[in-house]
Amino acid sequence: MISKISASIELALEGIKDSSTILIGGFGGAGMPNELINGLIEQGARDLTIVANNAGNAEFGLAALLKAGRVRKVICSFPRQADSYVFDALYRAGKVELELVPQGNLAERVRAAGAGIGGFFTRVGYGTELAKGREVREIGGQMYVFESPIHGDYALVKAERGDRWGNLTYRMAARNFGPVMAMAAKTTVASVHEVVELGELDPEVIVTPGIFVQHVVKIERTVTAASGIKS
Repeated sequence: MISKISASIELALEGIKDSSTILIGGFGGAGMPNELINGLIEQGARDLTIVANNAGNAEFGLAALLKAGRVRKVICSFPRQADSYVFDALYRAGKVELELVPQGNLAERVRAAGAGIGGFFTRVGYGTELAKGREVREIGGQMYVFESPIHGDYALVKAERGDRWGNLTYRMAARNFGPVMAMAAKTTVASVHEVVELGELDPEVIVTPGIFVQHVVKIERTVTAASGIKS
């Protein structure tokens, strides 16, 4: 019987090695798999390359991973926000590298890895610092920059519901980067708030098929006291 349900976050993450590339879903706080990130901190892997939309908020989630000294490089679109002081301090001190990628390019580079595409040309970034050292080509009278796919050793994503085969659905905007990151990683670990029986998820609404998921971990839903927002 196939079952991808892991008894704990610790067991789901035990295979992550030093120097791994980890794709982490989330858009700000929406869909951020904080429980899995906390588990990664406890797991102890170091010298990590983190691929995410931003570089953490305050001192939780990604920021906590950075503060713990586990990250060598961040590939993201929005490294600086009002409360991204952990990343900011580490970057200014030369303790973490940054590869800045426009958000659309980031999503497409990850999607390209999952789709088996060797790269693509885009107009975004041409003529800027981001295009330095990259191949450029004129197509239809416009200049384009070549972008390479971003593959992950692991993807950590937050879903809403899942079954023992690893099929996933998401909650509204919490979906964001999760589906493409699950496709682009060798191993995907998904946290879910509800584990359902096979057949309970309508095939027409499954967003991430189980073929892209190796571990599913059930976590309790939390409510942010200040806002009353469920996550």
